[in-house]
Amino acid sequence: MSSKLLVSLKGVKPARLQGIASILAANHSPVNRVIQTGTKRVGYSKRCVSSVSGVGTEGTRSTVVQLLNNIGSKREVEQYLKYFTSVSQQQFAIIKVGGAIISDNLQELASCLAFLYHVGLYPIILHGTGPQVNGRLEALGVEPDYIDGIRITDERTMSVVRQCFLEQNLKLVTALEQLGVRARPITSGVFTADYLDKDKYKLVGNINGVCKDPIEASIKAGALPVLTSLAETVSGQTLNVNADIAAGELARIFEPLKIVYLNEKGGIINGNTKEKVSVINLDEEYDDLMQQSWVKYGTKLKIKEIKELLDFLPRSSSVAIINVQDLQKELFTDSGAGTMIRRGYKLVRRSNLGEFPSPDSLRNALQRDPDIASGAESAASYLRNLSSSQFVSYSDEPMEVLAIVKENSLVSQLEKFLCSKVGWLNNVTDNVFSSLKRDFPSLQWVVREDDENISWHFGKSEGSYLKNGKVLFWYGVKDLNTVSQLVKDFSASVAPTTSPAGHKSNAFSSSQSTRSYSTRSAPKPQGVNKEKARVALIGARGFTGRNLIALIDQHPHLELAHVSSRELKGKKLEGYSKGEIIYENLSVDDLKRLEAEGGVDMWVMALPNGVCKPFVEAIESVKGKSKIIDLGADYRFVPETEWAYGLPELNERQKIAAAKKIANPGCYATGAQVAIAPLLEFITGLPTVFGVSGYSGAGTKPSPKNDPAFLSDNLIPYSLTNHIHEREISTRMGREVAFVPHVAQWFQGISHTISIPIKKGSLTSEQIHELYEKFYEGERLVKVTEDVPLVKSISGTHGVLVGGFKVNDAQDRVVVCAAIDNLLKGAATQCLQNINLALGYGEYDGIPENKIAQK
Repeated sequence: MSSKLLVSLKGVKPARLQGIASILAANHSPVNRVIQTGTKRVGYSKRCVSSVSGVGTEGTRSTVVQLLNNIGSKREVEQYLKYFTSVSQQQFAIIKVGGAIISDNLQELASCLAFLYHVGLYPIILHGTGPQVNGRLEALGVEPDYIDGIRITDERTMSVVRQCFLEQNLKLVTALEQLGVRARPITSGVFTADYLDKDKYKLVGNINGVCKDPIEASIKAGALPVLTSLAETVSGQTLNVNADIAAGELARIFEPLKIVYLNEKGGIINGNTKEKVSVINLDEEYDDLMQQSWVKYGTKLKIKEIKELLDFLPRSSSVAIINVQDLQKELFTDSGAGTMIRRGYKLVRRSNLGEFPSPDSLRNALQRDPDIASGAESAASYLRNLSSSQFVSYSDEPMEVLAIVKENSLVSQLEKFLCSKVGWLNNVTDNVFSSLKRDFPSLQWVVREDDENISWHFGKSEGSYLKNGKVLFWYGVKDLNTVSQLVKDFSASVAPTTSPAGHKSNAFSSSQSTRSYSTRSAPKPQGVNKEKARVALIGARGFTGRNLIALIDQHPHLELAHVSSRELKGKKLEGYSKGEIIYENLSVDDLKRLEAEGGVDMWVMALPNGVCKPFVEAIESVKGKSKIIDLGADYRFVPETEWAYGLPELNERQKIAAAKKIANPGCYATGAQVAIAPLLEFITGLPTVFGVSGYSGAGTKPSPKNDPAFLSDNLIPYSLTNHIHEREISTRMGREVAFVPHVAQWFQGISHTISIPIKKGSLTSEQIHELYEKFYEGERLVKVTEDVPLVKSISGTHGVLVGGFKVNDAQDRVVVCAAIDNLLKGAATQCLQNINLALGYGEYDGIPENKIAQK
């Protein structure tokens, strides 16, 4: 249910290691234990999901990139890193830091900047010191004085301003250096200025020049430049300048991709809805926005100043107003976290071909369509059909994004939604889709399952259905009969396809993903193999490994070849009677050698999540005869052309039998899927799974979740949203499912209570029971009962018990209960089923008949 790993960086300097540890802590990154170099250690204690080995700077960068992957998807991180490194280093970003951030969030700020530094990005940092100046003046008995928001800076005030700037600059530079970041304080020599109004504001400057040399020299030397907003006249008089204004002047000189303003609110707040404004596209929205009743005072001035800045910068530049804690999310994810302001483009709505700038502009946009690009569809034929059809198109001026909608007797159809890389990076897609939702209250569209941006489509839809490698999406369709007809029409139109070999799908990077269920009509494999087979178990120390060893020991055809455990290396494997097995600590090279020798028929990976990839790649590199099963979550979300999903009761057994690689399902996920699957076509809302597991699910390493004393008379909720099994259940169900896990004081076994919204009056409790009996007819490891399944009835058995069917008085919701042993059918037994299928044995060989499941 949770895993802990070690982050190990060899050859990295202690100062940098200390920096990474602090970065992890400040960013709440789930890394567990020790970062080490040689004989020196930097202690750090938190949860962990990331493991990296590296040397020096490259190792550091690799670690931070993997940590960024915890913030967003790998695709997003790689995409934005490539984007940010496409320009010169000084053109990445200018980050303006308010003085309050340094006072209140110094460590968070330093760790965020260190993240960027360790992946080779060099933002130009400029900070203010307003709160510190006010505090110092008040301590001296001087009332801070402003006119039109500008601080009146006499000589006494200037001495305080200068002192505070130097102190805060040193604090930030020191904090960065403690994280292994080279930083250079630049407190003067960048801005030249005239007096803004000497009589009115005293020593306040109006910037008339920016010297790039100190900044570029710092970056060239590999150090982050940290600037104050102090300026000097030609004669050398120091002048005070507003930090926002200074940041704008820097931006006009360097023309960065990003201008970032860090503030406490984390963005612009809509005064009416009280919600944060995510994106403002100035060309499209500025005039209307400035007329809004809530856009006034400082907000209005801020937006106006940003527009004046962006009007003269490249269209690729944007402004982000963000809270310091969310800086990485804003920079490296599509969704962002604060308010992004960009010029964007005005959107153009067209309804005939003659309104397009030229035929070639439309043809070029159509080349982004995978069917047209592959030659499966002709652009000329499509254009001819379009010329005789009624349609509406939406695009930005350069046509980086093009949407074409046709009327449909049932629901309007988004026939084409084509976007360039630039369109995705600049979120033009969101702008276009907002126009679609404004003009079309309901809409349907189809996307290939292997589309790298398919998670975005899931986020825009209210429902989806997958068939033959394509996904039907829709929103605004409330009538169940209409949904059924949409699915029926879509199913009839989709020819069987497969994803291109080696092409990984991002379809299931969020909990709103979908994957259709098998019809389960294919015959079960007969299991005619009687030859012996050898199994190698990598990671044999845990409860699942022990149970799998016990099952293999009783199997008529399987025997263990190797068991690998770093902690138990050299010890004898107890409880195995077919021969003497000594624990090994097998390396990647060992796996290559053993695979080349051909002595292993099935590799079983019983490792923590995120660890087994190098082992899998080593085995595959040999191109041997063996097969692989992964008990972790690493490969449960890839296309089944690469890894079969090993839940035989709900997936085609022939597919599992033919697979070279099998992803073993999670324990919670297995029980929940079995309990929900028969009702899929009746579900109208969000199913909610209340799951409770015994503490064996928390693993063998000590924690409160597997401490019997702490669990006594107790129940521990955890991972209340976005648990990996929530994503897994949702993926396999083809609809979003809510899942709330808990740990209880018993050792093994899971209890699920699942509330499922259904179409009003569609089913009675008795009909549901009959439906489940028919659905699981012939399934030896699923038992259906009228009673509520209990953990004590299922603990130590090898199946799933489903029952307790109850429809509420309103007849629009059913509660289904399920119980499963998390160590057996939730892990080891299911693994044995998959081994049997993959090696041609009887599916239930080695599974004790008298312990299948108890009603």
